[in-house]
Amino acid sequence: MNILKLLDKLSNDKFFTTEATRLETLTHISAFGKKAAVASVPLGLGALMTTPAKAETPDHSSGNVFKNALTDALQLALVLEYLENEYYAIGLAAAGLIPNSDRPVFMQISKHESAHVSFLKSTLTSLGVTPGAKPNFDFTAGGSFTPFTDYNQFLILAQAFEDTGVRAYKGQAGNVMSNGAVLQAALQIHSVEARHASQVRRMRANKGWIELANGGSMPSATDPVYAGEDNVNQAGFNTATAFGAAAGSAAYDEILTGSEAQAIAGLFIV
Repeated sequence: MNILKLLDKLSNDKFFTTEATRLETLTHISAFGKKAAVASVPLGLGALMTTPAKAETPDHSSGNVFKNALTDALQLALVLEYLENEYYAIGLAAAGLIPNSDRPVFMQISKHESAHVSFLKSTLTSLGVTPGAKPNFDFTAGGSFTPFTDYNQFLILAQAFEDTGVRAYKGQAGNVMSNGAVLQAALQIHSVEARHASQVRRMRANKGWIELANGGSMPSATDPVYAGEDNVNQAGFNTATAFGAAAGSAAYDEILTGSEAQAIAGLFIV
């Protein structure tokens, strides 16, 4: 199956079009604002590796009746999907930016990101939570990039966003384990994001996986996306000793914590 047929199959998957009504209703949480949607998301998997998923607890000081790791993780995911969805929509609308040979790939990826946004909003609503509003994005990052007039830079940021999404979803795994349906959905989205990342990386003549901490001929401005990817120690086993540093690091993807993912997304939020 070639990549376009695979992407088309994924975009039509039953998962993306099924309503999330099977999820139990949780107590209402106040809406997140534009920057608050990013700023109020908690830490990721690191702290949860040694701490069981916590039940909801009152948080009267913040004005929210309840806040929990599950819904905050979904809000973070929604911000990242908003970012990707808008990025591809603008790119596809920019005349002459994407070569005709590559447009079908990004059209399919764009459909997936749109489906992810719809699913996350539906899931948050079914949990009794108001989905965060879409932030205002600046994809130049304050003038550091020109992705909609330079196709090479468009690909660079596409790779950075997709690699961020893959690592961020992994980082939130511990936060969604309390709800089996949400965990399954998050894993399904995560695998699709990984396929996006691999495809975009290969479109840039990179390997489909990350080696060490550069990500593959990426500018220094994207270093936060790849921080920690040079780790070669896994559960006490030094993979570099057995396979070499590049292969040892590439064999295991690393997570991004919630705060790290927030910081990356924040570079592109006005």
